[in-house]
Amino acid sequence: MVIMVKYRLFEPRLAPRRTKLEVPGWAGEPQPRRDGSREQAWHCMPFVEGAQYGMELIYPYDNELHVSKRGGRIVLEGDFGPDPATGIQWPPFRSFGENYYTYQLLLDLDADEDIAVRTEPHPRFYTSDADDVPIAVPALLHTSWWPMISFVVFKAPPEGRTHIFRPGEPFMQLLFLPGSCDFELAPMAEDEAAERELRGRRIHASRETLGRDSRWLSSTNTVFDATYRRLLRAAREKAKKRSA
Repeated sequence: MVIMVKYRLFEPRLAPRRTKLEVPGWAGEPQPRRDGSREQAWHCMPFVEGAQYGMELIYPYDNELHVSKRGGRIVLEGDFGPDPATGIQWPPFRSFGENYYTYQLLLDLDADEDIAVRTEPHPRFYTSDADDVPIAVPALLHTSWWPMISFVVFKAPPEGRTHIFRPGEPFMQLLFLPGSCDFELAPMAEDEAAERELRGRRIHASRETLGRDSRWLSSTNTVFDATYRRLLRAAREKAKKRSA
């Protein structure tokens, strides 16, 4: 399924693009899949697919912005230069209550009528050891009828921590999802549960065959193999043949 998303930039350096996995970088180091390597985020296919599912935005300003909390108050430290006098909020960041702050996102997106845009933390939030990645608060925007510049809300760090926006670095991600999600939860029928249990046991039993030549032991004694990746590849090929 191809979703058409058109955009209008009020700040060209925001540079919207499909989220890229950076190796070396926030997704880990180029450690090969072999015995003795340290496991990396990019070794995990569900994470790789999730991380690259949306669009990332690049911090467009020339100087870093440091966000911290002191004495219960949000502190925003950064030099944005003089007000460009274009009518936009300046500086583009401001506190929002005691635990949040906002950014005036100089970007207008137009997705299909049945598609909504969801704001998310950038996936590097989950891989950073420094705990310095901004946390975009999830929100759903129906852009087909909202042609406006929107405010993105971020969660402030706790006392003693600093979140940093760096020039040229991705700072949040956008996902494109169905505008409404009506679903029901129901327990599986016995035959459905039994069928899935059987499939799971078959995969487990065949793992020695499916993943034998790709099996490796990380430096923390975690076993890895390519079973999931190979089944994913097969599922994609099957889906292509069905749609052809």
